[in-house]
Amino acid sequence: MTESKHKSGFVNIVGNPNVGKSTLMNLLVGERISIATFKAQTTRHRIMGILNTPEMQICFSDTPGVLKPNYKLQEQMLHFSEEALEDADILLYVTDMVETPDKNADFLQKVQHLQVPILVLINKIDLSDQQSLTQKVDEWHSVLPMAEVFPISALHRFGVDQVLTRIRELLPESPAYFDKDTWTDKPARFFVTEIIREKILLYYDKEIPYSVEAVVESFKESEELIRIEAVIYVERESQKGIIIGHQGVALKRVSSEARRELERFFGKRIYLQCYVKVDKDWRNSERAMKQYGYDLN
Repeated sequence: MTESKHKSGFVNIVGNPNVGKSTLMNLLVGERISIATFKAQTTRHRIMGILNTPEMQICFSDTPGVLKPNYKLQEQMLHFSEEALEDADILLYVTDMVETPDKNADFLQKVQHLQVPILVLINKIDLSDQQSLTQKVDEWHSVLPMAEVFPISALHRFGVDQVLTRIRELLPESPAYFDKDTWTDKPARFFVTEIIREKILLYYDKEIPYSVEAVVESFKESEELIRIEAVIYVERESQKGIIIGHQGVALKRVSSEARRELERFFGKRIYLQCYVKVDKDWRNSERAMKQYGYDLN
């Protein structure tokens, strides 16, 4: 009997905003590493989560939702999604029961020309019926005839194990790309900013969450405690007042919720101090893109 060889590969997750990509990523990897809220455009970076077993290493990559960019930040977000088409060994194209295949047709046209295995995951099937699902599956088969279509519900974990099984079958033979104890390509500071931003997404309305960036200024770790100082940047003075709230109540709530989440994430006590500063129109600033980690060059 021949000895099975080690498998490794990059499995990139793409799709339009708010279809459940980050929820799916967290399920596949088994770690809560991507923001998963009810709001669109929550993922801004390309985030890798690595699933390791003795026989294989699957490098999952969550990407921002595909959209027509209105400012420089969204241009960078779209670039992350397009970049994921170029280096995928397997592509997961996530959609849902509401959107139609003609949404963001330009991006989908690029998917149609890929030469790698494509799995179309129709998410949120728990919100529909069998007749509508059958019609939706047929629609995607006609648009991407080379792809395999999987109906899933990431929220209820229905169908996700079957997707993971198929990924394992399709994964190419290769040595591991990363050490087997590695589970992401992002540093600890990155997850601090993501968790702070997640709480802002949950607790503030309208444009405020999308005008916010979080930056860790200080991260000092001891055996029992991590001391963190972070700055929340907004685009206008009026937004600063909203983030802080009357007598600082709103900012205190965000900080407290983020601290509790960080303690679960890091498994130790957290001291978190958050400040709010204005960086005027940072989403359209090349300087800010570089400063906040969006520069691709």
